[in-house]
This record gives sequence, structure tokens and C-alpha cells, in this order.
Amino acid sequence: MDFRQAQADILALLEDSPITSSDVRTDVRELVQVGEIGLAFDTLCSWIFEDSLAISRPFYERLKGLGNDLEEQSSVDRLDELIVD
Repeated sequence: MDFRQAQADILALLEDSPITSSDVRTDVRELVQVGEIGLAFDTLCSWIFEDSLAISRPFYERLKGLGNDLEEQSSVDRLDELIVD
């Protein structure tokens, strides 16, 4: 996967995510800016799970697809429990 595309995809997911904490949003953005794509993705997924934030099926599918592309599938594990249709 193209590095810049991965950066853009993570930032787009962040914008569409249910995360409201400005600190978490800032952390993810900073990780993307310094090139820590895997860590940024893991942080995004971890906060969604830890805060039990409801997500839509299309949002989950986007996370899952990017997780596969980044070889970070474990970050998406169990997020399917949070899907609200």
C-alpha cells in the first residue's frame, strides 16, 4: 500500500470515527505526521474498543480493509462487537 494513501485513509477514518476526545484525535494525527502509520491505526482502533464506541458496518469494513492492507488485522479484532446496524 502507498504510504501517502495509508496516511490519508487513517485521517479519513479518524474524521469519520466516533472518537470525540481531542487528545486522542491529536495523538493519532501526530503519529500519522511522523510516519507511525501502524501505531496510528492501532491507537485509533484501541480507543474505539476501549471506549466501547458504536460504529457502523461500513465504517467497520473500512477499518478491516485498511487493517488488512497494513497487516494490522489484530487491531481490528473484536471491533465487530461494536457494530450498530
